Amino acid sequence: MNSALIPNLDLRQENAAFPLKMENNSNIPVVSARQTHSLVILDNRELDRQCLAQCMAAQKADLQILAFGSIEEWKQKRDEYPPLLAILLNVGGKKIDEPAVSEQIRKLSSEFASTPLIVLADSDDFGQIVRALEYGAKGFIPASVSVSVCMELIALSVAGGIFVPATALFAMRHLLDSSNSTARPLAGIFTDRQAEVVEALRRGKANKIIAYELNLRESTVKVHVRNIMKKVKATNRTEVVFKLNDIFQHHLSGGSAASTLC
Repeated sequence: MNSALIPNLDLRQENAAFPLKMENNSNIPVVSARQTHSLVILDNRELDRQCLAQCMAAQKADLQILAFGSIEEWKQKRDEYPPLLAILLNVGGKKIDEPAVSEQIRKLSSEFASTPLIVLADSDDFGQIVRALEYGAKGFIPASVSVSVCMELIALSVAGGIFVPATALFAMRHLLDSSNSTARPLAGIFTDRQAEVVEALRRGKANKIIAYELNLRESTVKVHVRNIMKKVKATNRTEVVFKLNDIFQHHLSGGSAASTLC
């Protein structure tokens, strides 16, 4: 094999910028004159981040792809690279609501407010996407897409757009349908306001929280709770929740809510 075709790369190098232009067979990265911006990949798994960086570099020659284990490592060398265009945080199979992950997203999105933070994850769960955006991410990319599509989605996030996978949209539709179906068993039993309190009770919320969320006085919530208890013939909150859940289960099985209270 012609050795001239193989760049003299130091495989022990922990953090590399891609693509690399080799001069005089050295292993010193040289920034191309065409590369006006850089993309930072953050992933504490060295093999994963370097493989992803090389694949991305092959797709986008005008963007310098940088791979680091942490943002602190990048900060130490930031002056060596073009201006930062976006940060791609690869969380892999971790859940967005894990304390370490959520804190990292919050911290990065706060510190780099003018730079889009994009989350790359193995999951395309609708709830995970929503949480990532709530924590400050400007984009969410599932690992199920191709590298070329991933690069396009990064460009979309930089432009201010947000990509939502089709599976997440279907999940959203199912959630909306479920929400509509859960409202039906309450019709004819409770007033609209009581129905809102019922939903909060089923979630185990305290009167003070219910009052805050529904913009009511706590004393008004207590009145609603007492009236709900009378209607379902319960003597305490625990029994209320039990009977309300029974109403919903009975409705899902095809029965009427009114017959459950008889």
